[in-house]
Amino acid sequence: MARFPANDIISLVGSTPRYDLAESVGPDLRLNELVELGEFGDLSLAYGTAAGDLRLRQAIADAHGVDPGDVVITVGGTHALFLLAFILCERGDSAVTTAPLFPLARNALESVGAKIETLKLSFDHGYRLDPVELRGKLTSSTKLVSLASPQNPSGVAVPAATLRDVLRLVDEICPAAYVLVDETYREAAYADDPIADSAVALGLKVISVASLSKCHGAPGLRLGWAITRDPSLRQQLIIAKFNTVVSCSAVDEALALKVFDRRAAIIAERRVHLDAGLQRTAAWARANHDFVDWVRPDAGALCCVRLKPAVFDEFAVERFYQALAGNGTRVANGTWFGEESRVFRLGFGLLPMAELDDALTTLAAALREPAQPGRSS
Repeated sequence: MARFPANDIISLVGSTPRYDLAESVGPDLRLNELVELGEFGDLSLAYGTAAGDLRLRQAIADAHGVDPGDVVITVGGTHALFLLAFILCERGDSAVTTAPLFPLARNALESVGAKIETLKLSFDHGYRLDPVELRGKLTSSTKLVSLASPQNPSGVAVPAATLRDVLRLVDEICPAAYVLVDETYREAAYADDPIADSAVALGLKVISVASLSKCHGAPGLRLGWAITRDPSLRQQLIIAKFNTVVSCSAVDEALALKVFDRRAAIIAERRVHLDAGLQRTAAWARANHDFVDWVRPDAGALCCVRLKPAVFDEFAVERFYQALAGNGTRVANGTWFGEESRVFRLGFGLLPMAELDDALTTLAAALREPAQPGRSS
């Protein structure tokens, strides 16, 4: 009966602690930042189209350098991940993905009965994807390679050169397969850092998935999209969407269009906020280097931190999480993502900077409760 495996990441949509460092988003937009409520007085609450509002698809297409006919609007990015798994993978088909990984991306593959080959990415190697190691996971029966750039939970991006190597391997070993790139964090850059180009331009077998949840501060709209330049796959996505949700909410699509109208300003504001959070996190990691290592992210409101094995045995790791919970602070346990528990995702984008400073102070105190530098508890 359990088609979707349970995962404690569901706690993120439950009660909120005093300091939430487990979240992977920046500050939430408010409705009054986008519209005067009277603007929507004449909005028809009818069904939308299965493909999605054309004006919204045009805005998304313009942002990715594609045609609006290449875009299918979905109910958040997770809906797109599920539809693609359902369409591309028959039960028993091979799908290749990575670990650590956003668990819902893996769950979508498991729910359709795909045989999952997992490429383990290493904290010690900065969670960088090695195409040579990926080659060993590909076979002639591989139907889908599911990646994320930047990755969740690490915020580490897959460079365009690496993606091109992946595409060459797929073309050589499993030419019928598609390469899905979850680009939800792609535009969540820091300060003046360049924003990477979308992977969808790299080839006809590349599918880009993203949403308004992470870079734009609108997770409550439940608005995402899939971009494919393969007409047959796009048609299957439209049919699959119709058979699961019929269409997206007309209100969500109208508000999403307002977000795209303000997209440049929203992203510019968030660049400053995310950079401030990143700099505080980097300073915190330096100040606590006796206790932790971290991997600096390339983009996004998140990073991975590891409790040093020389300082924290398994008991001390558990004590660390207990100390945090006792202080009303939450981080995202690495086990949520297929990583070991001594690694955790630290979200530095949600809180105002004064609260982030307080939360990091609480986090530092929890590090010192279970263990002392240079010895195991």
